[in-house]
Amino acid sequence: MIRCVIVDDEPLARQVLERFVASTPELHLEAICSNALEAFEALTDKQIDLVLLDIKMPKLSGLDLWRSLKNPPAVIFTTAFSEYAVDGFELEAVDYLVKPITYERFAKSIRRLLKTYQFEATVENKYTYFKVSGQLIKVMHSELMYAQSIKDYIQLHTTKGSYLTHMTMKYLSELLPISTFLRVHRSYLINTSYAERINRNCVLIGTEQIPVGENYKHLLDEAREW
Repeated sequence: MIRCVIVDDEPLARQVLERFVASTPELHLEAICSNALEAFEALTDKQIDLVLLDIKMPKLSGLDLWRSLKNPPAVIFTTAFSEYAVDGFELEAVDYLVKPITYERFAKSIRRLLKTYQFEATVENKYTYFKVSGQLIKVMHSELMYAQSIKDYIQLHTTKGSYLTHMTMKYLSELLPISTFLRVHRSYLINTSYAERINRNCVLIGTEQIPVGENYKHLLDEAREW
């Protein structure tokens, strides 16, 4: 589990990041700070792995705060001003996110973090409960091969069989670990561990050819570098 802190002087920006963190199983939110001083105290009092840090803040900027730390954790800078990007990367930031930030872009940063850093702790939840025909069915993440959207439902294809549950693909993609599951089409999400063959048009899982949507090809290209 990656312990993180949100630092931003804008309430709305904090709310957005808090929602993103809550939607990412690999992350655990330790503190939310509205200025650099609060962030410094949180970093002193807690063991933190990642800071989601706004750059332009009153009195002390995120960049100045980061330069003052002797042994800083990983950082992802967030800001509405793209001109600070060079400074951010000079400080060896994992990524630099320009507001408004989408969850897709946020998830890409976390994948980059997971690829770059080795964390001792693993994600605690290795399964998810789904409501199927009025009952809660426990599905292990390691057994879920892929999921297909069918109107207002999701067909879960596992090694033990298929289950139909009432859910949106967007919700499912935010529910499962981004380190393992990848949305490759508006109607399909795959477990990358089961991908036997990958090209830019389809992914082969068992005997099933999963189509790759045009808008998701860049995500698949990134996944092939994991």
